[in-house]
Amino acid sequence: MELHSFILSAIVLLTAAALSVTLFKHLGLGSILGLLVAGVAVGPHSPGPYVTAHVEDVRNFTELGVVLLLFMIGLEMQPKRLWALRREVFGLGTVQILLSGLVIALYLSIYAPSWPVALLMGLTMALSSTALVMQLLHERGDLSTRHGTTAFAVLLMQDLAVVPLLAIVPLMSDLGRAADEVSLGEQLLHVVALVGLVLVAGRYVVPFALDRLLRQNNREAFALVVMLAVFLAAWAMHEAGLSMALGAFMMGMLLSTTRFSFQIQAHVEPFKGLLMSLFFVAVGMSIDLPAIADHPWLLAQHVLVILAIKLAALFGIAVVFGLPRGVATRVAFLLAQNGEFGFVLFGFAKTLGLIDDATFVIALSVISVSMMLTPILVRIGDQVARRLERRPGPIQSFDEATTGVVPKGRVVIGGYGRVGHTIATLLEVNQIPFIAFDTNPANVEHGVRDGRPVYYGDIGDMELLTAAHVEGASLVVLTIDHGPTAHRAVSHIHQAYPYVPVIARARDLDACGSLIRAGATRAYPEAIESSLRLGAEALQMLGVSTEDVDSLLKGVRGQNYAQVVD
Repeated sequence: MELHSFILSAIVLLTAAALSVTLFKHLGLGSILGLLVAGVAVGPHSPGPYVTAHVEDVRNFTELGVVLLLFMIGLEMQPKRLWALRREVFGLGTVQILLSGLVIALYLSIYAPSWPVALLMGLTMALSSTALVMQLLHERGDLSTRHGTTAFAVLLMQDLAVVPLLAIVPLMSDLGRAADEVSLGEQLLHVVALVGLVLVAGRYVVPFALDRLLRQNNREAFALVVMLAVFLAAWAMHEAGLSMALGAFMMGMLLSTTRFSFQIQAHVEPFKGLLMSLFFVAVGMSIDLPAIADHPWLLAQHVLVILAIKLAALFGIAVVFGLPRGVATRVAFLLAQNGEFGFVLFGFAKTLGLIDDATFVIALSVISVSMMLTPILVRIGDQVARRLERRPGPIQSFDEATTGVVPKGRVVIGGYGRVGHTIATLLEVNQIPFIAFDTNPANVEHGVRDGRPVYYGDIGDMELLTAAHVEGASLVVLTIDHGPTAHRAVSHIHQAYPYVPVIARARDLDACGSLIRAGATRAYPEAIESSLRLGAEALQMLGVSTEDVDSLLKGVRGQNYAQVVD
């Protein structure tokens, strides 16, 4: 029975998702598997009430979450880092697609009507789920590890492979003749023009617009322009026949070199999280339970054989490319599933009459079930990799050049005004790594001129704290003079990262007490500290010894400034 009330459908969907994610997280199986199971429960193929029969429409909409996910990855993947992965992208990724695709095609040729159709299906099944793998890497904090960057490189090549695969489908059907109306030269010119549009917009137009908006302190328009830039890039690549996610990734990478990349990340993260959750629910809704019940052993056979082929191919290729066996194992189990692109390509092939309804249903079920098994496969891969890594072998390098991990133990400074600038100078002189944030573009520009890692961002924004990896900081120093923002930042840090010490600047003693209650390790009232410093200098000039002055100051601070406050 379909629920026709939108609000009732939303309540049922959110209830199922919340309960399922809570249960599966408690069991240690991760939130993604919980969302997939929730989708099965509220989908049209379940025995109970379902939220909608138009699953494809829901999936098409929630694929915007994949677009935002790749944009976020682009923000973290600067061009020089991507260039460093060229061997994995064009080497390992290409070989994986071709080898896995050919072997899977040989297996599927037993069931496919012709070899070309089997080859098309095999190459499609060789692709993995960008959305699922990248979300898993984000959840586990593995994106900057060696197996994380390798998996990302392979997924990027798979996204590029979407273009020839989409081109093959109409050529294999009778409807392919219509495509000959547009010459190859015109198609190439179209692609170049749209790629150029994205490059110009991401390199010049969007940064200029965002800078102007920040100077006007127009945060609402800033967020809207960011979203417009993402979807413009996605639309341009879609029009060029490329992946929408690839366009978003390009835009993110172009904006990754700007000084407000962290603030962009903070704005986009909530939308990405919501849409990605709905995307996995929509994938679960696509699992056709009656079809699985009609051919359970055939479906299980297809899933197991295709997973085994991809596991063997990925592991073997990764080892040949020089990856340690533990890393190769993790990469193989991460990428063994089939990808969401199969929904699009098999739907296209069905429309053109290349595959029948039965094959289409089985293919979609194989993709969905393999995605559902991925969290479990990743856990198995971790266990196997740990055993392999304990065996004698070459020592694996996990230095910064290999993994790209941001050094742990750096100081995070909130505010780069006169106080923040002074603290940054002291840290720099003592060779202590730090990163600073400020909401004043002039202060950010000052930091850029100083050659320091100063970025635009609101330190009171929880999403920004996550993006800045505050969980690994050795210390947070808040120099901002805006009380509510400082209080909000201290509260967020204390709740999310209670082990990270925070020292804060306060206007007066009341503000100091408020920050301490919110969770600050230390808070110093600026006005009173200035008065104490001035008084200390006066006493020393009048002949009082330095030891006596220091003892006096220590006593005043130890009594919470009671001696100098009425």
